[in-house]
Amino acid sequence: MNQNSKNKDNIMILNGNGQLTAIPDITILRLGVVTTGDNVTIAQQENARISQDVIQSIQQLGVEDIKTFQYVIDRLYDYENGTRIDRGYSIRNIFEIRITDMNLVGTVIDTAVNSGANAVDFINFEVSALDYIYQQALNLAVRNAYQKAQSISASLGTRINPVPKRIIENSTAPIPYSSMFTAREDLFATPIEPGDKQITASVTVEFIYD
Repeated sequence: MNQNSKNKDNIMILNGNGQLTAIPDITILRLGVVTTGDNVTIAQQENARISQDVIQSIQQLGVEDIKTFQYVIDRLYDYENGTRIDRGYSIRNIFEIRITDMNLVGTVIDTAVNSGANAVDFINFEVSALDYIYQQALNLAVRNAYQKAQSISASLGTRINPVPKRIIENSTAPIPYSSMFTAREDLFATPIEPGDKQITASVTVEFIYD
């Protein structure tokens, strides 16, 4: 038996897992103002006035990363006995706010609602170094598989340092997660707890041993 055929036969296939805990350090918040009225111009003006109050109140908290995410004008209709009835217009103005001070998130929501915001769409908690943390978890997964291979080799009396032949990444890098909110009266004094995020990685490794 030549060396190549021997190596093909002497292979152990093991799974490895790695896990790290990441703490979100960025919040992407989308909220804004929805106004309605029979006259589109008046509804727009009211929306603009309230929206400006909302933006200024948030900026006073030291949050400057604010941009328009959505601005939509819709016609409103009802139907009664098959007849369409015009109910005026809806103006929806949503801002995207990037917050790096996690302690401010609840205060930003409360302040915005107090200033007239009536649409709080969602909160997206992100980890700025997510890719790096996942790569570290992936390294732990490879190390876990190698430790298993060493243990098995020792128990079999074979090579103490098995040689990795192939490494297959079974996991994928995680994506940010979000929580949905709808503006309502009990949003005041909003507690926001992003919590920890578990970053996991898994691999399958083929080891050659003698």
